[in-house]
Amino acid sequence: MQPGWRDRLNYSAPVTERSPAQLTMVVPTYNERDRISELTHALFGETRQAGIELELIIVDDNSPDGTGALADELAQSFRMQVIHRSGKLGLGTAVVAGFAAATADVLGVMDADFSHPPALVPKMYRAFHATHADLLVAGRYIPGGSTPNWPWRRRLLSRVACLLARPLSPIRDAASGFFLIRRSVGRGVSIEAGGFKICLELVMRAWPIRLAEIPYRFDDREAGESKMSLREAAGYLVQLKNLYLFRLTGPRRPRREYQQLS
Repeated sequence: MQPGWRDRLNYSAPVTERSPAQLTMVVPTYNERDRISELTHALFGETRQAGIELELIIVDDNSPDGTGALADELAQSFRMQVIHRSGKLGLGTAVVAGFAAATADVLGVMDADFSHPPALVPKMYRAFHATHADLLVAGRYIPGGSTPNWPWRRRLLSRVACLLARPLSPIRDAASGFFLIRRSVGRGVSIEAGGFKICLELVMRAWPIRLAEIPYRFDDREAGESKMSLREAAGYLVQLKNLYLFRLTGPRRPRREYQQLS
């Protein structure tokens, strides 16, 4: 009999097991104490079931609710690193810090609030290798992807944000925060935007050649509350301007390959 969800959720492994990590997932956190334990158990349970050796890196921006301290406790039972930062320094820089500490050849990024389903991580990893991708994005705006229960205003803002980036990248959901990237491509890249569109920043500045996109359903636990504040929207427009200038004035880049997966 296959282990059920609860068996995977309650899984923990002794930290003495140290075969090389195959996948490093970076999870930036701020006030995620209520979710981080469940996410950790779910991620390790799903990847263990799939036979993937996982390393988890939590990058905590000095959460006042004690997220960092709880992550330190979890790291005693799981293959984890916890990076403590002095304050809210931005999602983009958190991802870069996680990449710098990672040990696996495949690096991933996801949110801590279960809007990015842990069960999809092994499927993304298999698809990453099957397509020989340099970057694989979990997308909401390709066939099979969806954003159920979003209010029309949030859906419109998200769609417009992705459409504005289309001349820069063939990826339909360039604003996604759920993706895998080859370590040799993503590590050491100098980024200029500290906001939450880190995927688009890496797409342009790291210039991965082989791009793939896999659909997923975005289940938001924030009851439709948009992350796109006016300040962040303005920051995104500045980011786009800088990336368009970078593309127009930078050196000629190799042609890219793109494929959508079902």
